[in-house]
Amino acid sequence: MRIAVAGSIATDHLMTFPGRFAEQLVADQLHTVSLSFLVDGLEVRRGGVGANIAFGMGQLGARPILVGAAGADFEEYRAWLDRHGVDTESVRISEVLHTARFVCTTDAEQNQIGSFYPGAMSEARLIELQTVAERVGGLDLVLIGADDPEAMTRHTEECRTRDIPFAADFSQQIAFMDGPGIRTLLEGATYLFSNEYEKGLIESKTGWTSEEILGKVGTRVTTLGADGVRIERAGEPVLEVGCPEERVKADPTGVGDAFRAGFLTGLSWNVGLERAAQVGCMLATLVIETVGTQEYALQRSRFMERFTKAYGEEAAAEVAAHVAAAGL
Repeated sequence: MRIAVAGSIATDHLMTFPGRFAEQLVADQLHTVSLSFLVDGLEVRRGGVGANIAFGMGQLGARPILVGAAGADFEEYRAWLDRHGVDTESVRISEVLHTARFVCTTDAEQNQIGSFYPGAMSEARLIELQTVAERVGGLDLVLIGADDPEAMTRHTEECRTRDIPFAADFSQQIAFMDGPGIRTLLEGATYLFSNEYEKGLIESKTGWTSEEILGKVGTRVTTLGADGVRIERAGEPVLEVGCPEERVKADPTGVGDAFRAGFLTGLSWNVGLERAAQVGCMLATLVIETVGTQEYALQRSRFMERFTKAYGEEAAAEVAAHVAAAGL
């Protein structure tokens, strides 16, 4: 199954603040906020929604095709992704702009404040999916993740025009999108991804009820944080999958991307929605235990031991062969 992941490619600058943001905010002065936080540490990590998802899929042996735009400073990052099983030949390199950058501070209660510089991401709109499909021999699914808004729209329209199944995943961009824009990007999607808060925003901004949205997409996948994931399809029972127990909560950045990576890989393994969601939750758990979005290392024995403990012998038996084939 050939899956293309269209989304942002960025560098993450992750900082930790030992206190609580809430203690620094004065209720009647929020209109003139001017704060500076003395942080304990700085981690410079590779990131971006598209690259994070593709990396996770590559770790699981799915060989995803990354579709996005970066700057001339991308070469070291490209080598890293290539080495971890990602096809980067469809990444557009800007001649004038730097790779996008995300700067984020996390407090003692895992609350986050972040800023994002798009940079070369704006050139993702110039990428034609047909060119990508011709290079790899066709596409079975395109995940359209948070990226340049015009690129998201063009990729969605091209998927519809060329009858390429697509997954809508607005992620961070949903805060800047209006109702008509969201309607355009989700209608006809094979999968619709969001977290619980984004689910509410989608319904509020589009004016569509949950039932109406289920009538316009194939499968709705809603992540629920520590409670796992809920999967809904029109006329079908709701499917809920819990998360494995966390050993430590080191950094929540990229956890949603990891879930998508595992879920999409499970789909490529053809193990069904429940097993795909379990693989996604397992990968997300490994990421939350690691600082950075691509700093985790998968080992077959560790992965399968924890997967079996969380989901049982029958579930483990269905994914074990695929995990082994990935060379973990």
